[in-house]
Amino acid sequence: MTFMENKSEVNIFIFVGLTDVPVLQVPLFIMVTLIYLITLVGNLGIVTLISQDSCLHTPMYFFLRNLSLVDFGLSSTVIPKVMTGLLTGDKVISYNACATQLFFFVAFANIESLLLAFMAYDRHAAVCRPLHYSIIMTSKMCVYLTSWAHIWGFLTSSIFIGSIFSLSFCRSNVIHHFFCDMPPLLVLSCSEIHITESIIFIFGSLNASFTFLVIFFSYLFIFITVLKIRSADGRQKAFSTCASHLTAVFIFYGTATFMYFRPSSSHSMDSDKMVSVFYTMVIPMLNPLIYSLRNKEVKNAFRKAVRGQQLQFDHPFN
Repeated sequence: MTFMENKSEVNIFIFVGLTDVPVLQVPLFIMVTLIYLITLVGNLGIVTLISQDSCLHTPMYFFLRNLSLVDFGLSSTVIPKVMTGLLTGDKVISYNACATQLFFFVAFANIESLLLAFMAYDRHAAVCRPLHYSIIMTSKMCVYLTSWAHIWGFLTSSIFIGSIFSLSFCRSNVIHHFFCDMPPLLVLSCSEIHITESIIFIFGSLNASFTFLVIFFSYLFIFITVLKIRSADGRQKAFSTCASHLTAVFIFYGTATFMYFRPSSSHSMDSDKMVSVFYTMVIPMLNPLIYSLRNKEVKNAFRKAVRGQQLQFDHPFN
């Protein structure tokens, strides 16, 4: 039984993969494996640190912990299959598995975009309304915003999957990509895809417009507030609270915009694959590094955790 009841004649898909040059398979496998290991250690490490250190039990780190979990899920949706293909040459994926992979990829990507927007709002509340921050960003509000991000992410993903996999795939089963993504799948369809493209565009635009407006106005008010601060140290401190988040925002939205918000005629399979490597592998690896290297509180929590482990090792029976 297939994922969706349709007229599809395709039961499996075959990825072109990152490369078809045999001599590059092993080096790429090693590189992708290292990226995945760093991603797992970095994101799960952030989750562990925030969960264990009471000093990090604040709204900012609540969102960061959820962002790390989403990055872990996003990379785990794509990379293991890529590693298998590079190591064994098995680039076949079933129809149902392709639909499942795309479902979780779209869901996690949408959730991440919303979490970044809510983190911008959190920074706005911290910088612009510090006296009311604890009243605005309550635990209930944080849970509500995070839950809304997950509901919207999985809802829009369900709509995308339902629309895409109701199409017929009878032209070819070769996906010119290394995972099941929307543009290369639509190319393979022999059905009319205008309605599907319109659905993707409408919901994608709604998500992008909402997150852009939240981030833009949050940082607009932040910059206005910071410019009113007279001391250089005060301005630097205010900007430092936003530096990590701004870096993550520029990287994520820059690649997403290049990939999905340009005319279909300008799409190139090779360039799309390179951009996809960045947001499926590199960004989930970079986010924990960005937040840990530029954040004193995270670095202090890491030092305390290391010291605690050393003490436990030196005095195991205490």
